[in-house]
Amino acid sequence: MRIPSPSHLRRARIEIIPLIDIVFFLLATFVMVSLWMIKNQGIPVTLPRAASGVGNTKNDPVTITVKKNGDIYLDKTLVSLTELVQQLRVVKTTHPEATIIINGDDSSRLGAVVSILDKLRYIGFQQVSILTRN
Repeated sequence: MRIPSPSHLRRARIEIIPLIDIVFFLLATFVMVSLWMIKNQGIPVTLPRAASGVGNTKNDPVTITVKKNGDIYLDKTLVSLTELVQQLRVVKTTHPEATIIINGDDSSRLGAVVSILDKLRYIGFQQVSILTRN
C-alpha cells in the first residue's frame, strides 16, 4: 500500500494578512507625511477661535504674526512697525495682488493688530485675512 506524501497535496498560496499589514502601514505613513506638508510661514501662537472661518485658497500669502508680548514678525523675521511698513511697500510693488494673513496670539494686544490693519489699508492691500482656529 502506498501512502501519499503531504508535500504533493500542498499548493502554493498567497498569504493576504501580511499584505494587509503592509498596506495599512503605507496608508498611515502617507497620512503622516501629508500632514507635515502644510506650510506655516508664521511664528507658532495660540490662535483665537472663530465659528465662521473660511479657508485660504491663494498661494504664498504674506504672514504677519503678532505675539502676546507685542512683537511683530513678517513671515518668520522679527520687525518693528516701521520696518514692517517698508517691507510691505516692497511686497505691494512686486506683488500687487498679494494676500496678507494676520496671525495673532489669542491674548495679544488689540492695538497692535489695529495699527497693522491701518498700515495695510494705507499701503493699499485689499486682501487681508485674520488667521483663526475653529
